[in-house]
Amino acid sequence: MDAGEPARAGTGLAAKMNELADEAIRLCMELNTRYTTPEERVEIMSRLTGRPVPDSFRLFPPFTADCGRNIVLGERVFVNSGCRFQDQGGIRIGDDALIGHNVVLASLNHDLDPQRRATTVPQPVVIGERVWIGANATVLAGVTIGDGAVVAAGAVVTRDVEPNTVVGGVPARKIRDLRDGREREPRPVRPEDA
Repeated sequence: MDAGEPARAGTGLAAKMNELADEAIRLCMELNTRYTTPEERVEIMSRLTGRPVPDSFRLFPPFTADCGRNIVLGERVFVNSGCRFQDQGGIRIGDDALIGHNVVLASLNHDLDPQRRATTVPQPVVIGERVWIGANATVLAGVTIGDGAVVAAGAVVTRDVEPNTVVGGVPARKIRDLRDGREREPRPVRPEDA
């Protein structure tokens, strides 16, 4: 899946995706239906991802993933409540990243051709180090968010984000450069931008 190969309905890859999804549902239910300590959350996430998750990882449930095996977490990553990770195409989150409430990271698309609509096309989502993604933002398949960037609350990120910039809106666009603190595209706020 993380190789970017399309998964056509009825193939072995599609069957494996279904198998991993069932396991992810089971583990997410374990995570979300009772109180768990921070240490237990790290342990459950390690089982979900199939690899050791750093002890410095913090998660506030509820949380869902529809595969789990293609999530890679750096040190001191924080994921707030209500997040949904669609990770078949791969999700990599760098050190010190902050993921706000209800963020969706979607690394999978469907084929646009109606005759092949059931075919899924995975592409990775890469979140750099020290990135902050605001509440209710969505990051789509194939997007890389550069180190130090900020994604404003409610943004829909459809293309790569440069390091040390702020993006916002639907679709997200650059609204500030953090390297020097100046607005790069100063303009008045209009009613249609709200």
